[in-house]
Amino acid sequence: MNGLLYTIPAFVIAIAILVVVHEFGHYWVARRLGVKVLRFSVGFGRPLWMRRFGSDRTEWVIAAIPLGGYVKMLDENEGRVAARDRKRAFNRQPLWKRSLIVLAGPAFNLLFAVIAYTAVNLVGTEGLRPLVGTVATGSLAEQGGFRAGDEMLRVDEHPVQSWDERRLYLYEKALDRGKVRIAVRDADGLLQERTLDFSSVPASKVGAGLLEREIGLRPSLPALAPVIGSIEENSVASRAGFEVGDRILSINGLATALWSEAVEAISARPGELLMVRIDRGGIEKELDVRPEIRNIDGKSIGRIGVGVRIPEMPSSMRRVVRYEPWGAVQEAVETTWRMSALTLKLLGKLIQLEVSSKTISGPITIAQYAGVAAKIGITPFIQFLAVVSISLGILNLLPVPVLDGGHLLLYIIEGVRKKPLSDRVLHVAQQAGLTMLVMLMLLAFYNDFMRILH
Repeated sequence: MNGLLYTIPAFVIAIAILVVVHEFGHYWVARRLGVKVLRFSVGFGRPLWMRRFGSDRTEWVIAAIPLGGYVKMLDENEGRVAARDRKRAFNRQPLWKRSLIVLAGPAFNLLFAVIAYTAVNLVGTEGLRPLVGTVATGSLAEQGGFRAGDEMLRVDEHPVQSWDERRLYLYEKALDRGKVRIAVRDADGLLQERTLDFSSVPASKVGAGLLEREIGLRPSLPALAPVIGSIEENSVASRAGFEVGDRILSINGLATALWSEAVEAISARPGELLMVRIDRGGIEKELDVRPEIRNIDGKSIGRIGVGVRIPEMPSSMRRVVRYEPWGAVQEAVETTWRMSALTLKLLGKLIQLEVSSKTISGPITIAQYAGVAAKIGITPFIQFLAVVSISLGILNLLPVPVLDGGHLLLYIIEGVRKKPLSDRVLHVAQQAGLTMLVMLMLLAFYNDFMRILH
């Protein structure tokens, strides 16, 4: 319930911002090109608030269903138009004007991402020092020569300031199955070059855990003590009497000096009754708990529903990534470009069945991410808005009727034919596009619900 206090407002605010950005693009360009705009609506359905502004008395509306929005322009295809206004009707505009108006929505989404990333780059983001802590045995990293103690300095020609800074570049290279040269300073202080060869990495493995799971690199971090930092509601741990701050001393008599040892002991005994000795404020206690059974990738593991207390990171392990004004803009443009290219590549891999359709997320997942980002702070929330804005802009450019890209495709066909398509063809195209979107949305909702269930 506490999470909903962040999730719902953050989701509504995010959708409102991105819809306003997208639709304002259509509105602004339409007005500049002389088209009369009748309504600018944030949301669908019954208007909750409406005002008229400007010489055209445009209606500005906030509607009841906050899951989108639209700009309604004067158009003879949607109703009668007074003779004095016909030259300002959208359908009367030359092809290039209509194309620019349609293109403006996605373009403003991408521009918003550049502005958001620029702001984040100027303020700065805190991250981990790019120092390798462990290298997985037999991993790509080990094959590429990485050693514990390596500090990453450059990824190809791109300087590295923090552990996560060049993940997007690595994702792109992994999808291309290319090679990456990484300059490091090893544990002895010598400059070395390591190589990552992604030729054997399938597209389905490219994701948030690429660096750790597939490449086999983990950052250098302080050891985590076995102290409970959070307990899930109605979990077996809460029912067994565990409390936040409890330090796990032993499990079935086996001493636990590290959090990883406690996790390993619990995971290895699903469904078994465990005797856990804890220290609570200097007083030792024994609690009995039976880990619930969870199936992960066909393997049963034990889980009690607790999280570790994260200690404050030492200043020597922290890095603030910040840019000067021009560098902030350049980095923002590059990030937006790479994110756009990555979105298109993933869509291509999805069509080629190289990436699972389970990766498609819907409103529920987006809302959850919005809530998490907002809870962490304003900077992560702005970064979240930038990512979703890019996705919205790119997806709207897809050549699917009903979407902006579909309209552009129809305009291209009209330009080649030197005349508009018939109303019947347009109707069939719109119905086909709408059907595709509904099917995609149903798949996204299904994936969202399955993630919740699992």
